[in-house]
Amino acid sequence: MLLVVISGLSGSGKSVALAVLEDADFYCVDNLPAPLVSETVRFLRDNDHERVAITVDARSGGSLAGIPDMLAALRQQGVDVRLIFLNSRIGSLVRRFKETRRKHPLSDGTRTLEECLAHEATLVAPLAESAHVIDTSDLAPNALRAWIRDLVEIRHDSLTLIFESFGYKNGLPLNADLVFDVRHLPNPFYDPHLRPCSGLDQPVIDFLQSQPDVGELIVQIGNFVERWLPAYRRDNRSYLCVAIGCTGGQHRSVYLSEQLAHRFRPSTPVLVRHRQLDTVARVQAGR
Repeated sequence: MLLVVISGLSGSGKSVALAVLEDADFYCVDNLPAPLVSETVRFLRDNDHERVAITVDARSGGSLAGIPDMLAALRQQGVDVRLIFLNSRIGSLVRRFKETRRKHPLSDGTRTLEECLAHEATLVAPLAESAHVIDTSDLAPNALRAWIRDLVEIRHDSLTLIFESFGYKNGLPLNADLVFDVRHLPNPFYDPHLRPCSGLDQPVIDFLQSQPDVGELIVQIGNFVERWLPAYRRDNRSYLCVAIGCTGGQHRSVYLSEQLAHRFRPSTPVLVRHRQLDTVARVQAGR
């Protein structure tokens, strides 16, 4: 059985993620009380359900702290468990709640929205510590759908390495395990012909390949990741997110992420994400 457990903060996209899995023929259970997880999974497994997705949230209260042990026990029984935690900056969550005019699930009439979110973050913290975290702060729903599909479809025999480009002007991604700052490298942005392009386009690739410092940094970051990857595997990590940041997240960080992914693909399951390019695509699609 493949079991995907989704949790996180309210408004971070749990419903979007669950819908993706439902469309992929997963048997889905929304907002399952934490104490019922093991019993429900056993029942579904006994009834030949091979792909199951459930969401658990802060409404389970203190019982959420027992979820990591439950999932560890299920893994011992041969279940392929993927725990995904959706996170977001508080400002983004507040904006989403105001746009939808929905009430926070923990609202009791005595807390503000911000206080509800802070209380919720405390309750779900035990899950975030052992999960693959996705920061949805600036992420379009279509990009989140694609990321979820990638995470569940890739083989999970070992740790999955994720290279994610981002722009510092939009803030650090909350899901990063390792962060490398490449803003000191020559910037294609200052060439008017290269400015509209991205690190996926050949003119930018040619420019960055011609810079000795760029190649040297790629080698050094790759060597660092390769040196410590076995330690992350021994730590029973399912995913390791290596975030590469430049100023705008369009040129240098995109190129380096792609080059590093190319280096590790022959030996390790690899995913590549371009946070700012996904955001730009969303804005352009909305015009």
